[in-house]
Amino acid sequence: MKSVRMNTIIAALAAAAMPALASAQGSGTRVADNKSAPSAVTTAPVDDTTKVTVEKKSTARFFSTAPSIDIQHFRATDMRGLNVFEPSKTEERPYTGFKLNWGASFTQQFQGLSHSNSATPRMVTGVDANKLVEIGGGLNNANANLYLNAQLAKGIRVALTSYLSSRHHNETWVKDGYFLIDDSPLQIAALENIMKYVTLRIGHFELNYGDAHFRRTDNGNAIYNPFVGNYIMDAFTTEIGAEAYVRKSGFMVMAGMTGGEVRGQVQKPKERAPSYLAKAGFDKQLNQDLRLRLMGSLYQTQKSVNNTLYNGDRAGSRYYSVLENTTSSEAAQAWSGAIQPGFKSKIRALQLNPFVKFRGLELFGVAEKTEGRTATETTNREWTQYAGDVVYRFMADERVFVGGRYNTAKGEFAGIAPEVSVNRYQLGGGWFITPNVMMKAEYVNQKYNDFPAADIRSGGKFKGFMVEGVVGF
Repeated sequence: MKSVRMNTIIAALAAAAMPALASAQGSGTRVADNKSAPSAVTTAPVDDTTKVTVEKKSTARFFSTAPSIDIQHFRATDMRGLNVFEPSKTEERPYTGFKLNWGASFTQQFQGLSHSNSATPRMVTGVDANKLVEIGGGLNNANANLYLNAQLAKGIRVALTSYLSSRHHNETWVKDGYFLIDDSPLQIAALENIMKYVTLRIGHFELNYGDAHFRRTDNGNAIYNPFVGNYIMDAFTTEIGAEAYVRKSGFMVMAGMTGGEVRGQVQKPKERAPSYLAKAGFDKQLNQDLRLRLMGSLYQTQKSVNNTLYNGDRAGSRYYSVLENTTSSEAAQAWSGAIQPGFKSKIRALQLNPFVKFRGLELFGVAEKTEGRTATETTNREWTQYAGDVVYRFMADERVFVGGRYNTAKGEFAGIAPEVSVNRYQLGGGWFITPNVMMKAEYVNQKYNDFPAADIRSGGKFKGFMVEGVVGF
């Protein structure tokens, strides 16, 4: 949140790296320490399939280089975190006292995109606001996250994520911090029995609306995303509140309430109301080869000073400067290529997500409908989004993958009467060199349809390739 000097950043990075390196050196070939590794024999019961994996004894050596995980109910920020949604309810590692864990994620991209439009000139203070800035191949600024996790008691941990470097912010700032409670802090039998099925999350956290946010790139953390860019309408934000989960036999129900905005605020109380969210569905490993998951999510708020469900990614888009004008900057216009409906006051959003994994084949879908308005609008506007991912992971440990994604969004902007739409497809693949180091590339093609001639996006399109290197530990 506050600006920091370069030496402070360097010190933080060193603090993050040393424990992970020490842990990796100490792990040797003891794969038993890495209980969530895809190479391990699955020990999860049928009522918790979040981290169920296929037995691959032949790949044990590959995962021996990954640092051990000492924090309970934790999603690894390396390859072991793939296809993990909500952190596991199963107590996968015993509680042995207070633990402190540092981690970090880093990314660097090479961008080779071109863009064009057919908008009519629109002069603003002597400058054509619809003239696109010239772009070419080059390296984007690096992104970095710093993680701090602490095991405070059995089944109780605290998490803190900071962005050290991002496109939108050139200073270090805190993304979120929260408690995750999977066990009773009191030795009362009734509470302990309840907590066998209940999970509580309290604090300032990334909202669990939809499943797409589990597969997206989060600034420096791009391990979970099989592509380089996120979805066109990127439902991601952090808010202050609480979520309560009940999980049993593969089924899950969640209900939550937050303050409805990305930051705490006590002013203008008549202009804001709490936000409510809910999620329900199932996640089952039907056999050793097949896993099915289906989740539906709801997010709703009646009024807000500045709701950010679709513009809460303060890190910014991976596609730098596309469809931006000559006066734009990378930081000020940080969300190039994305669609932000502008529902700053009232919003109601529904998202349905199917997920199928059969051996190395993954299918993931997004079907989303949202409506809302700003405080000055009198009627709601609507947007719909559909997306489908097909990813195939191969080699014995699934360390190499290829995939494709089609994504489309359609709806109304304030002040633009007809509906507009945006279509995108992405083709790409990647390689986990180690469980903590990945290279990936994609070809992206995006087109803007039915925008008015006076809008810079009229006839707009961009295409080209992206290459990204990722480190996560």
